[in-house]
Amino acid sequence: MIIRETEQAYVMTHQHEHARLSGDIAKRFHAHLFLGEERREDALHAVYEHDRAWITMDDTPIWNDGSGAPYSFMDYPLRPKLLCYRDGIDETERGNAYAALLCSLHYANFEAIRTSDQPEMMAFRQHELERQARIRAALAPLDEATVQRHLRILRLCDGLSLYVCLNEPGADKAREHPWYRTGFDTPLVAGEQYVAHWASPLEIGVAPTLFAETFTASVRQKQVPKTLIAELGLHAAFERTSWTEQQATFLAEMN
Repeated sequence: MIIRETEQAYVMTHQHEHARLSGDIAKRFHAHLFLGEERREDALHAVYEHDRAWITMDDTPIWNDGSGAPYSFMDYPLRPKLLCYRDGIDETERGNAYAALLCSLHYANFEAIRTSDQPEMMAFRQHELERQARIRAALAPLDEATVQRHLRILRLCDGLSLYVCLNEPGADKAREHPWYRTGFDTPLVAGEQYVAHWASPLEIGVAPTLFAETFTASVRQKQVPKTLIAELGLHAAFERTSWTEQQATFLAEMN
């Protein structure tokens, strides 16, 4: 679950819903950024499906007594998270091996996993390295430059979608989530850094430009009142709260 706290509510977004927004963003990228049409549709599938692992976890939001807030993707308990990561990539692989390769590369390279000496983390990473080798062998030959470009597109679109979910619409740089104040750390072209800003409460500009044309996308969220959580508990309050839709217009040119 992606959580943004306001004074009166928790704005809660399912991870798979955020991934849908990521995919809607990716398919509007300039075509040349994919380095050709080969595997482009598979790469888009990976972006849309990269958080399939979270469908089960997000079905029932749970409360973190330690932080006094709902668990988010940042602090969700480790063991169920790793099991669901593996299951989600398994599901993706059954439908699209190349997409699963990108998702596996994405998860296995999380810093917390890549640098950990915890047995669970190390076992997960080893399993994914073996999956990657198996898929690469089955799909050989693969152009490594294209694989890495597609992986960077996945990561950048993941970040752009999180930018929508984690920030108050229209926030200036000083009030943005700290991850994004100085730009995204996923270059597609060496030496470039992408920086987003809210041009208005409904419009987002990104420089250097990524998009062939201005477009509007949306993400479903629930703004769960804190008073309702105190009265009913988190799960019941989440179920009682209606879905809302946040729209964001991505500008083809930076204002």
